[in-house]
Amino acid sequence: MPVPLDNPLTAEKIELGRRLFFDPGLSRDGTVSCATCHQAEKAFTDGRRIPLGIEQRAGRRNVPTLLNCAYGKSLFWDGRVVSLEDQALLPLTNPTEMGNTLEAILERLRSDSTYLRLFGAAFGEGPITDHQVAAALASYQRTLVAANSPYDRYVLLKDETALSEPARRGLELFRSKARCAHCHEGELFTDQKFHNTGVSWGKEPLDLGRYEHTRREGDQGKFKTPTLRHLTLTAPYMHDGSLATLEDVIDFYDRGANPNPHLDGAIQPLNLSAAEKADLLVFLECLSQPSHGRLSMETVAVGGAETRPVRSGE
Repeated sequence: MPVPLDNPLTAEKIELGRRLFFDPGLSRDGTVSCATCHQAEKAFTDGRRIPLGIEQRAGRRNVPTLLNCAYGKSLFWDGRVVSLEDQALLPLTNPTEMGNTLEAILERLRSDSTYLRLFGAAFGEGPITDHQVAAALASYQRTLVAANSPYDRYVLLKDETALSEPARRGLELFRSKARCAHCHEGELFTDQKFHNTGVSWGKEPLDLGRYEHTRREGDQGKFKTPTLRHLTLTAPYMHDGSLATLEDVIDFYDRGANPNPHLDGAIQPLNLSAAEKADLLVFLECLSQPSHGRLSMETVAVGGAETRPVRSGE
C-alpha cells in the first residue's frame, strides 16, 4: 500500500481518523459526517443518485466507494487531487457537503478533551492543526481495503470452485467481446484514467468533468474510471448516478454509450446477446466479497480497522 513518508500509518492516527470520519460535529450544523455519504454497509457509498449534505443541499456527482481508495492515483471523479491528505479536508468546507470552515472545526476540536487526548497520542503535544486532521482522516481511509471476492479466490488462490460456469463465461466476455477490460483493468478494475462515455452529455446543467480541472478541450466530459469492486452495493451507477442497475449499465455500453463530439474512441456497439449479458452480469456480481452482501456498521473490520460510528462518550 502506498503511504506517504510524512504520514506513516499508526494505530493512534487510524483511531483518531475513525472518530473524525464518523463525527457529524465537523459539519456546520452538526448533521453530516463523512460516513453520512460513505456508509460501510453500502461499500462506503450512500445509495443515492447524488448525495445530500447540510440542509439537504444536493451535490453534483454520485458518491464513489472509498474501499481500496489507498491505491488511487487521483481522487474525485475529475481527479483534481492526487492524495488522500489533499482530499480529506475538501468535503468539510464544501458548501453543499459539510459547509464548515477550518477555523470553526479547529476551535471545536481544541475545546474537546477527548480529541485533545487523541490528537496528543497521534501527533504529540502542541495545538491541533488542519494538517493533522487531514493526516488522521487519510490514515483511516487507507485501512478501508477489501479484496476477498470470488474473483480473487479464483485468480489468486486458483480456487476453481469460486466462479460458476456462467461467471467464467462472463469473465471471458469482460476481457474480450464486451471490452470492459479496456478501461476496467488490473486488480482494482480501473485504469485510473479519464474517459468520455457521454453519460450526461447534453443534459443541463452540463458537467464537463475533468475539463473543469485541466481546462484542456480534449478533457470535456471525461470522468475517472471507477473501480468495479463491490459494485453490487454501489448502485446507482456512473458519475451522475443516472443508471439504476447493472443491467442498465450493460445495456448502455451494449448500444455504444451516448455519442458526442468527445466520446472515447474505444467505445462502440457490442451486440451482446441476452445470454451474454446474463453471463456478464453473473461475473460482475463476483467482484464483491460475500461478507459485503451486507456490511455491519457495528462489527465489520475492513483492512484491520473497525468501521463503526462514534458514539457519544466514547
